[in-house]
Amino acid sequence: MNACPVVKCTNRRLSRSVLVRVYGNRSELIIDRRQEIRNFVVLSGLGLGPELYGKFTNGLVYGFLSGKAISVPDMSDPDKSKLIAENLAKWHGVQLAGERIPTLFTTLRKWLDEVPEVYENPLVNATFQANFNMTKIRKEIQSLQKRLEELDSPIVFCHCDLLYANLIYNEERNTISFIDVEYAGYNYQGFDIGNHFNEFAGFDCDFNLYPNKDFQMIWLRNYLSAAHPDHDPTREEIEKLYSVVNKFALASHCYWGLWALVQARLSEIDFDYMGYAIKRFDEYNNRKEEFLSL
Repeated sequence: MNACPVVKCTNRRLSRSVLVRVYGNRSELIIDRRQEIRNFVVLSGLGLGPELYGKFTNGLVYGFLSGKAISVPDMSDPDKSKLIAENLAKWHGVQLAGERIPTLFTTLRKWLDEVPEVYENPLVNATFQANFNMTKIRKEIQSLQKRLEELDSPIVFCHCDLLYANLIYNEERNTISFIDVEYAGYNYQGFDIGNHFNEFAGFDCDFNLYPNKDFQMIWLRNYLSAAHPDHDPTREEIEKLYSVVNKFALASHCYWGLWALVQARLSEIDFDYMGYAIKRFDEYNNRKEEFLSL
């Protein structure tokens, strides 16, 4: 989820555009900026992302990918969803130097520590105090970590933020590219896919739009076929991944719920972060029993 201002600059004579991104207030508490630079370099070299042209104290300059962001309904489109699944399979095949260490739970613990006991804004604080018990949330995340680590989901290079605004469709080429790589890095395969399915709800958090099993099974078949082109995935393999993905979708709610609680303290953007956090944790509680029983 992008909380940083971005400006497009175009040289009309050369018909060439770049994007200039300015980091948000104290965003380094949420985002690993060194990893973001590494992501740009690696992905650009593999043809999976725009070229990084430079960085300055509080931002970046990088290439512009032609096309336009898809809409929430587009995420359910059979053709576009197939392109997304196939491109994500490519991302998950990216190899970085060093150890494959998933960042999900270390990030959650870091963000837990950044949530204040009291917010400066009285209205925001009143909403926080009425809706959140951070001791309970911390224990819930510890319990969830134990359940999810038992699944042995592969550790792969993940985007971790596949909402509709980060999916760029080029109609001429019939391709979909992923942008905004500040949260990308090694993580659990199930988390990346489960997070994407949660994003079918859009910023309005209409979780009635969460994809049903029939849709997911087709999506997951497309993904596995692209990831292993020499092997036709079996029903059993797809069912297993379906179970893992939906369990990890619960972690996605914790991830963005905590992100929003931290942003409610730091961000200068006019957005109801506290309300967003409430919606994410409410959906976690609504889906917990259903998904963990799969």
